[in-house]
Parts: sequence; C-alpha cells; structure tokens
Amino acid sequence: MFGFSSLELEALQISLKVSLWSVSLTLPLAMGVAWLLARKKFRGKAVLNAVIHLPLVVPPVVIGYLLLILLGRKGILGSFLNDWFDIGLVFTWQGAAIAASVVAFPLFVRPIRQALEGVDPRLEEAAITLGADRRQAFLAVTLPIVMPGVLTGALLFFARTLGEFGATITFAANIPGETQTLPLALYAATQAPGGDSIALRLVFLSLVLAMGALLASEWLSRKTHFKVHGS
Repeated sequence: MFGFSSLELEALQISLKVSLWSVSLTLPLAMGVAWLLARKKFRGKAVLNAVIHLPLVVPPVVIGYLLLILLGRKGILGSFLNDWFDIGLVFTWQGAAIAASVVAFPLFVRPIRQALEGVDPRLEEAAITLGADRRQAFLAVTLPIVMPGVLTGALLFFARTLGEFGATITFAANIPGETQTLPLALYAATQAPGGDSIALRLVFLSLVLAMGALLASEWLSRKTHFKVHGS
C-alpha cells in the first residue's frame, strides 16, 4: 500500500526543498524582527506586531493573492524584478517557498521573541563592561539562552511550511515537478478518479513529516535547555 510512485516522491522532494530553503532564508529576518519587537520601543510597534501575526488569522488564499499583486509578473515589485533582472517568482518553487514563508512567519518570530523577553538585558550589559561589544555580548550571552526558542520556532515553521496549501496554490499554482508539494499533490489525488490510494500514501507521508518535526522540536528544545541551564 505504501509503495510510493515517482510522482509522490517528487512531491515529497519539492516539499522538503521548499521548507528547508524557507527556514534558511527566513531565519535572519525572524531573528531581527523578534529582537526588534522584544527589545525596542518605537511608534507603530503594535501595528508591526499585528502585521507580523496577520497570516495567522487571514485565509492563506488572501496571502497568495497579495503576493500575486506584489510579486506577480505585472506586480508592484514583480514587474521590476522581471524587467531588470529577468527574475520571475510566480509559478516557481521559489515562489512556493516565499508563499509558505509568509504564512508560517509568525510561528518563527513568536518563540524567539518570547525567549528574548525572558533574558535579562543586564547580562549583556555585564559582558559589555568586561570588554565585549554589543554583537559579541549578544552572540556569547544571549544567543545560547534563547537557542531553545530559535529551534522551536524553526521546527514549527518547518512543519507549517510543509503543510501550506492556500497561498502556495494561489501564487505558485499546482505544477507537477515544479511547485506540486505534498498538500497540492494530495489535493490533486482527491480530485482524480481512483486516487484514494495515492491520497492515503500522501497523508501518511505528511503525518510522518509533521510529527517528526514536532518531536524534534521538543527534543532539541529540552536538550538545549539542559546544556544552557544544566537541568
């Protein structure tokens, strides 16, 4: 029953590629936004926080449509990228990665922000008085303490991007071999006559990957917490 076809394995490969690239490219931005929200006071902070968390409460199709307006070939930014750099993101796996990243971004930022808010800023100040600059103090003192939050956010983000459907199909379409991730392949299987066995195998793959990511998140968080706090 679980003898996977080449099309199903291709969907798995695309899903993993999209999710791993999403994590790699989004990590610096998530760290920066989380630090800004946790450490800085500025006008419009509440609005920025609301915008960051907006993907959690709006339909993913809305995100996909907004990406089409912004990054489509005739979009506000997409036309510039296409005309000047010959870069097209719509209907590509890179576009699928962008769509998944936007939808899952709040899940990356929130654990990091909460971890940063739990660190006493005086620890960094103490490191600075001992000769470290602010970058060194952050890397040597704060980063190890917040690492459980970073790992938790990264794996939650990874699991969410694996399951992204609405924004991806709207912005990147459902193209086998190019943008067809596991959720999109599952959708196609449910629409095809006699596709129940294919759908079941894809459900199995999706559940295994999602459960693996969540268990890894818990394990890494506990392990990192033990290394930092010793208990």
